[in-house]
Amino acid sequence: MLKVFLVEDELTIRETLRDTVPWNSCGYIFAGEASDGEVALPLIAKTKPDVLITDIKMPFMDGLSLASMVRAEFPDIKIVIISGYDDFEYAQKAIELGVSEYLLKPVTKSNLVKVLDGLRIKIEEEKAKDEGSAKYTVDSQEYELFAHHKFIERIIEGKSSIQKIYEDAAKLEIDIRASSYSLAMFTIPSNETTDEDEELREKILSYILKYPEYILIRWNITSYLVLIKGEPEKVNQSIKSLVAELRDTCTNEASSDDWYIAVGTPVERLSALPDCYKEISTYWALRYINSDCHVLNQSTAGELLNTGAVTDLSQVDLSRLRPEILLTFMRSASLEEVPSFVNEFLLSLGGATSSQSFCHYLMLNCRFTAVDYVTSLGVDHKAFLKEISCLDLTESTVTTQSLKRYLTEFLLQTVKIRTNKSVNQYMDILGRATAYIDNHYTDEDLSLNVVAGAVEVSSNYLSAMFSQEMKVTFVEYVTNKRMNRAKQLLRTTELKSGEIAAEVGYKDPHYFSSLFKKTQGMTPRDYRIQGKS
Repeated sequence: MLKVFLVEDELTIRETLRDTVPWNSCGYIFAGEASDGEVALPLIAKTKPDVLITDIKMPFMDGLSLASMVRAEFPDIKIVIISGYDDFEYAQKAIELGVSEYLLKPVTKSNLVKVLDGLRIKIEEEKAKDEGSAKYTVDSQEYELFAHHKFIERIIEGKSSIQKIYEDAAKLEIDIRASSYSLAMFTIPSNETTDEDEELREKILSYILKYPEYILIRWNITSYLVLIKGEPEKVNQSIKSLVAELRDTCTNEASSDDWYIAVGTPVERLSALPDCYKEISTYWALRYINSDCHVLNQSTAGELLNTGAVTDLSQVDLSRLRPEILLTFMRSASLEEVPSFVNEFLLSLGGATSSQSFCHYLMLNCRFTAVDYVTSLGVDHKAFLKEISCLDLTESTVTTQSLKRYLTEFLLQTVKIRTNKSVNQYMDILGRATAYIDNHYTDEDLSLNVVAGAVEVSSNYLSAMFSQEMKVTFVEYVTNKRMNRAKQLLRTTELKSGEIAAEVGYKDPHYFSSLFKKTQGMTPRDYRIQGKS
């Protein structure tokens, strides 16, 4: 119910209105009262009413002064002025202040009830419009991120000509023209089953989406990619600002240090972005080698990698040989990251790999770690080892290439096993999610949060999983279900468009009509007429 606050200096009038107007029947809660504007102001700030009813002539602070201050601080509050003066100047000032109603005393109960009913309808319409607008913004943002993914993916794969890139950019309404470009990949703390980190994620993404020099996409379930564009100096500043925002936000608000960002060296041409992506992919692998280094770029890569010759094995940084490095990679990396990781991992060990005994130790370390890990996943270690074709490499002289082959094959096989199990888990979750949607897609309150709660994962995780595995966004899936049902109703019933909107889960018929036209290429009315012709 809506809340109403009454300000009137005449006690008799105030008590009469308070006690005789059927507030609840009109859809209101009587939230409070005051004898003048000075007393009322802090109470209004505390109760935050939807409607303020105030006398115009009061001691200490009159109604017009109160209305002016309330409008400045709480612009959504509807204000009703009651006055004993039929004076044009008072009415004119009230209009200038945006007062909703101006009633002359004596105020009858029936007149006030009529005004309250009108205001309630207006407030409810405005709230529905605001909700529809907010939903449209969120939905559009999700559509946009998904569409941009394919666009950026084609650029960094080098599969599109420059002309095609500009044509696609025009369709997506992206201004891709610039004299300098760079790429950044980042990940932030994330929980699969709760939304504890959702505010952190939203804060970072909102920051990025504010600036046109950043084009943001979700790269996979755990990471995001940003295309940065502009003049050379501007791109360098944008990189610094992005790194600073990520560092400050995660350092101040995150419950863990599980955040990283890899940044590429700026390039002058779009056609050079595939090389920039290869560069950040190399840096990205370094987060497994040194988990304390959160900003990965050309400078930090040089510090992390020890490429000098090592003649004495006692000079080797033993922290680089911890099984946790390989184990962490096996648990979370993608198949595409394996080659870069192996290269950077071996580089980080410097010339130590020239020692045969060291190489054999490293190979056995990788083997035992992989066996332990796949066993923990429920895979028989003998069956796992049968899939490895390079086991005999430990029995001969080890070259740089054979060492890379050995590590690469073990890591690829373990990551494949984990990925397959993850896909099965994803499909189980998505199966339950889509079943829930199929049964509730006509509910007005259906949302990503509701479905995520039903399948017991975080909304962020479900959103990422939907896009990655279903190849459509959550919003697209729900919208498609609703539009198909709406088309069926338009063809087989005489229900009005507003009634069909409510039938398929849309509170606002205007939003439904707009979305129908956007997704189906015509209005609901035209679709119905077409079906009858």
